[in-house]
Amino acid sequence: MGWMGRALVAVLLLAVAGGAVVWLAGGGVFGARDGAGEVAPQAISQRTLGAAREAQAQAAAALGEAQARQILFGDLHVHTTVSADAFLFSLPMLTGEGAHPPSDACDFARHCAALDFWSINDHASSISPQAWRDMVSSIRQCNAVASDPLNPGNVAYLGWEWTQVGTTPENHYGHKNVVLRDLEEEKIPARPIAAGRGGIIGGAPSRWQLGLGALSVGGRMHDYARYIAERLDIPHCAEDAHVRDLPANCRESAPTPAELFRKLSEWGHESIVIPHGTTWGFYTPPGSTWRKQLMGKLHDPAQQTLLEVYSGHGDSELYRGWRAVHLSEDGAAACPAPRPNYEPTCHRAGEIIRARCLAAGESAAECETRAAQARAHAAAAGVAAHRVVPGLQSAELLDAGQCRDCREPSFNYRPGGSAQFILSVGNFDGGEPRHFRMGFMASSDNHYARPGTGYKEVHRRGFTESQAGDADAPALFALPEEDPAPRSRAFNFDQPGFAIFETERQASFLTTGGLIAAHSQGRDRNAIWDAMQRREVYGTSGPRILLWFDLLNAEGEPAVRMGGETSQSSAPTFRVRAAGSFEQLPGCPGASVSALGPAEIERICKGECYHPSDRRRAITRIEVVKVQQQQSAGEDLSGLIRDPWRVFTCEPNPAGCSATFTDADFPGEGRGAAYYARVFEAPAPAVNAGNLRCRRDGEGNCVETNPCPGPDGARDDCLAPHEPRAWSSPIWVDPPRASSG
Repeated sequence: MGWMGRALVAVLLLAVAGGAVVWLAGGGVFGARDGAGEVAPQAISQRTLGAAREAQAQAAAALGEAQARQILFGDLHVHTTVSADAFLFSLPMLTGEGAHPPSDACDFARHCAALDFWSINDHASSISPQAWRDMVSSIRQCNAVASDPLNPGNVAYLGWEWTQVGTTPENHYGHKNVVLRDLEEEKIPARPIAAGRGGIIGGAPSRWQLGLGALSVGGRMHDYARYIAERLDIPHCAEDAHVRDLPANCRESAPTPAELFRKLSEWGHESIVIPHGTTWGFYTPPGSTWRKQLMGKLHDPAQQTLLEVYSGHGDSELYRGWRAVHLSEDGAAACPAPRPNYEPTCHRAGEIIRARCLAAGESAAECETRAAQARAHAAAAGVAAHRVVPGLQSAELLDAGQCRDCREPSFNYRPGGSAQFILSVGNFDGGEPRHFRMGFMASSDNHYARPGTGYKEVHRRGFTESQAGDADAPALFALPEEDPAPRSRAFNFDQPGFAIFETERQASFLTTGGLIAAHSQGRDRNAIWDAMQRREVYGTSGPRILLWFDLLNAEGEPAVRMGGETSQSSAPTFRVRAAGSFEQLPGCPGASVSALGPAEIERICKGECYHPSDRRRAITRIEVVKVQQQQSAGEDLSGLIRDPWRVFTCEPNPAGCSATFTDADFPGEGRGAAYYARVFEAPAPAVNAGNLRCRRDGEGNCVETNPCPGPDGARDDCLAPHEPRAWSSPIWVDPPRASSG
C-alpha cells in the first residue's frame, strides 16, 4: 500500500475514532450523575420552634382566637434538577447555577425559607428509576435530620408532577401534583406516573447533537448527555396492566386524569392530587375550560381535594367572562372582539398585519381582508398565535392576551380554569348535579430546589423562573429571525416542543410564588396531612399571613372551619380574623449560617433567608367572595360569582383585623354557595408585580410595554408595588335536601 493509501486509511480511522468519541459523549459516557446530594445534618432547634409557636399564639390571642391548632407553612410544588427543564436551566449555556439536587431543596426549606413542611414534585416524565430511588432516599434523609419525630422542625413529603399538555381544549387536562403521605417502602409506589410517554425528554437533541455539544462545551454538558441517555433507555410500561404487576424499572404513564386516579387507587396508598397552572395560557389551548373534568371519572373527589390558586406563575383565582377564542360546536376557532379589559392575541395579530399592510401602501379594503385572515390564522394556531405574524417582535403584541384587571395574573390568562370558575361550574349529564369542592392553597413551582422563595422579594433569577430576555441568558426558544411581512401565514404544528410556545413576554409574569398554610393539630407529618385532607388550609402570595375563617352558627354541629361544608336553612354567619406577616430583616439568621456555613448560604440561599423581625405588617382590608353553584349547563357563571361580596376596611392595627357578617339572602336563594375570605396587607414591592409594565394612554389602552428585564438585565428584579394577600379555603353551605317522603 502506497503512502496515499496509508494516509486515506489513517483519515478513515481518525474519522471512525472521532465518530466513536462523539457517539460515546452523546451517550453520556464522560458525564456524571447529579445524585441526591447530602442533606446538612443540623436540625431546627426546639427553642426556635417554641418561639415561633409562642409568637403565633400571641397574635391569635390579640384577635380573640383560642388557637387550639398551629398554623404551619409549606410549599407543595418544588422542582430540582431531576426535572428536565430544571436541568436545562442549570447549564452554563443558559448561565445556569449548576446542579440543585433534592438535598438542596431540603436544606433550603429548613435553613433558608424556614418552612414547616414541603414536597418534592419533579416532572414524572423526567424521573428515571435511579432518580426515583435517590429522591426517596433524600426525602427520608431530610426527615431523619428533623430531630423529634413528634415535633419535627420540618416535614418533607415525597411526590411528583403529572405534566399533561393537550393540543386542543378537548384533550387538555393540565398539570397536577401528586403528594404522598408515607415514606415506608410498602406504602409508596414503585415508580411515579407520568402523563405522557416522552414529555420534555421526548424532544431532546439526538445523540450526535448531544455528543458534539458536550465535546465543544465540556463540563456540565457531559452530565446533560448522561442525563438524557439514562432516560431515553427506560422502557415504557404496559399500558393496561395493574400497577403492581409492572416491573419497577419501566416508565409508567396515564394519559388522562381518570387513568391517573385509577392507577393511584390500584396502589392504594394515601395521596393527594393538586391541580395547578389552571389559568396559565403558556401551554393551555385557548378555549379550554375545566367543565369537562367533571365528566365521568375525570375527577375523583376523594383524591383531588386541593387547588393551587397562586404560584410562581401568578394568580389563578379570578373568573372573567371573556375568552381568547370562540369555539363552534365542531371545534373551529374564531377570534372574538376586544373588550375594555381584554384584547385577544388573535385580534392584536390582525391589527399588526393591518398596520404593516397600510404602511406598505395597500388599500384600506385589502388591509382589512388581510387583518381578518390574520385573526383567523391566529385563532386557529392556539398557544402559537404569535407565530402567524412573520418577523414579529414581542413588543408589537403590547398586552394582548392578558387580564388587565387581575392582580398579577398568570400569563395569557384562561378564565375557564380559574378557581372561581371551578367553584361554580356544574355537570348535568344525568343523575345528581356534580360540582368541584377543593380547598385553596398556594406554592412556588420553583425549579431551582428552592421551596418557599416568597419570604423576600429578591433575586428574580433563582428565586423565580424569570430569565428570558436577559442579555446574558441565551433565548433558547426565541422567535426565528425573519423580515416583517404585511401578510400572516398559517402556523405549522409540526414544529417540536417549546418552539410553539411564547416565552419572551411570559418572563414578566413569573413571581417568587406562594405558600400553603395548614391549621394543624400538631407538627408531625400525619397531623399536617390530616389538615390537608380536611381542606383546613389556605394560600398566601408568599408572606406568612395568619388567617382564620369560620362559619359560627352551623345547625346541629360546632363551628365549621375553612374547607368544611354543612347544610342549613338559616342565614349563615361567618367570622374572619387575620394578622399580618413579620417584616423581614436583611441577610440570614445566625442559626441558618451555623447550619449551612457561609459558602452554602450563598450558593443555596443566595445570601437571603427568612429572617423575621418582631414587627407585623398591617392588614388593610378583608374581602369576602360568594360563589353560587351552577344549576343548569347554560347558566351564566358571571352572575353567580360575587366578587367582592363583602368588603371590610381595616383600621391600622398591628394586632390585625377581624370581621363578622351574615348572609341574610341565603335562606331564600334555594341553592348552595361557597364563601371564602381574601385578606390584604399594605402595599409592598414584588418581583414582576407590574407584569409587562404598560404605559397607558388617557383611555387606559396599553401603548408601550417595558417587559422584564429592563436595561439592567440580570440585575433588574423588576419590582413593582403589589398587595400581599391570602385566600382561605371555601366553606360550602347547602340548603337542606328536600324530603323524598
